[in-house]
Amino acid sequence: MSELSVQLLLETQTIALRDVACRGTCRHKSAEECSRSTHLVFPYRGVYVRHLGREQAVAEANQVLFFNAEESYSVSHPVSGGDACLSLAISEPLLRELAPKEQVREGGALAFRRQRLRIDPRAQALVAMLRHSLNNGTAETLEAETLALTLVRRAVGERTTHAAGASAGRQKLVDRAKLVLSSDPARRWTLAEIAAEVGVSPVYLTQVFQQVEAMPLYRYQLRLRLAHALDLLGEYDDLTALSLELGFSSHSHFSSAFRQAYGRTPAEFRRSVNPR
Repeated sequence: MSELSVQLLLETQTIALRDVACRGTCRHKSAEECSRSTHLVFPYRGVYVRHLGREQAVAEANQVLFFNAEESYSVSHPVSGGDACLSLAISEPLLRELAPKEQVREGGALAFRRQRLRIDPRAQALVAMLRHSLNNGTAETLEAETLALTLVRRAVGERTTHAAGASAGRQKLVDRAKLVLSSDPARRWTLAEIAAEVGVSPVYLTQVFQQVEAMPLYRYQLRLRLAHALDLLGEYDDLTALSLELGFSSHSHFSSAFRQAYGRTPAEFRRSVNPR
């Protein structure tokens, strides 16, 4: 069985959307790979680490990763279970029009300065809408292209993304905490348990995480759970069972958190992408 599976969801003169799943059997760094074109990658299931030179980035559902053309990288899977991502390639003239100048390098082919940005919940919802509606055949081409351009705009926008700002050591600490959370998103972790896993005190962990991500650790975990819900909604008829599977205390708690993040209830979102 192949390590990677790639499904082409949509290809037009403007964009190409692919659903890419990796089994994640290789826990250590893979051989180097190289992107043919610059594209944006939105993880929606599982977690992996991308290594770019001496830098590394944890790829999970709260992030968008930028893969620049002709830039070598490798991947590792420190957490078992593999991953799945929506890969979005867009024509360079349009991408230049959408991306703020401070996000891209000067001169030459278009390339992003950063490996990743944290996206907001509405961007996560757009990823799920695109993937589900294209898989179900319910999205017209024009609609999908428009949603994809909106997703890019949110993924690189100053008001809808966050770039982590901290020393390399503090970023690595936060990344280790993210891997702990991603290893079991539904688990009701305690602060002491996460701190013990990464080898620091609970107070220090909360301070550093807030500084790097500009949000509390518990809210970051909530966003991971809700992103997991976006992925699984089409597989569950019983939303109460889904809420408990995701670690929520009740369906009402799950529904309230989902609506606050995405502007509609889980049932409403499911109907919007999979009308019956």
